[in-house]
Amino acid sequence: MNLLKDIRKIYAGLNPDAIRGAASRNVNVGLVASSDEMYRRMESFLAPSGSDSQALRAINIAGPLVNGEAASRFDFVLCEPGVPVPRNGYVFEAGDSGSLPKLILEENPELEMALARTFPLFRAPASSHIIHSISKENALFSLVTALPNVIPSVLDLPWAVGEFATDTAFLTMNQIRMALQLAAAHDRPVGYNEQKYQLGTILGGAFGWRALARELVGKIPLGGGLIPKAAVAFAGTYVVGLGLEKVNRTGNGMSRSQSRDAYAAAFAYGKKVAGELARSRFGQVKAT
Repeated sequence: MNLLKDIRKIYAGLNPDAIRGAASRNVNVGLVASSDEMYRRMESFLAPSGSDSQALRAINIAGPLVNGEAASRFDFVLCEPGVPVPRNGYVFEAGDSGSLPKLILEENPELEMALARTFPLFRAPASSHIIHSISKENALFSLVTALPNVIPSVLDLPWAVGEFATDTAFLTMNQIRMALQLAAAHDRPVGYNEQKYQLGTILGGAFGWRALARELVGKIPLGGGLIPKAAVAFAGTYVVGLGLEKVNRTGNGMSRSQSRDAYAAAFAYGKKVAGELARSRFGQVKAT
């Protein structure tokens, strides 16, 4: 009965419409260059040959120079090196397909899903951020719920710890939220019915979290196995995210061996993340 109540809360706590809306936002990118050749290079950077029309519609020539007022018409502006860069502008360097998209996403978080949906260039960094942030959230949840007499502040947790009968339910809700966001970032259909197979896999896997939940929900002495428990929550969520990203990107999930290797790497990294979270919020905690 508790599990059924938690499943209802999972669905009540999620809003596919809001995620669809954030991803469907129109993006307006300005280009500032001194030659047609540079404009073509910038356009190809954002929308390589074969890109669909939504990417091309989002790109606009802003003129040889852009002042602050004109630049505000755009979500951001790409500028040729050497020309004045407005406040929302970024210097375009040919071949910079890694750091520049990541920087733009970091400084414009409200555009994350819309940029990823519109420009495939942004999908890898956006997916990485979504997977890492939700995995970290689940690790923090497992830390807080395992510590005795800890009352989390709203600054620590954007949700109420006591809302769920089991920790498994909250971890599962976050994984479903991740599935919705990753689909939106890849310009895939978003919703419970549209993603029923992905969500069914997550919900089915939730039963496998019950052993973990039984350990996590019990209050344990400070530091006694705390970091590994949080690392399990991080790694499990992270591997689910990697599998979802691959499904959305290629249509195929990870193999069993790929999942096993990814889990081992994510667990090792999750211990580091959990240790940093514990030290920053609760002081020194034994990482054993």
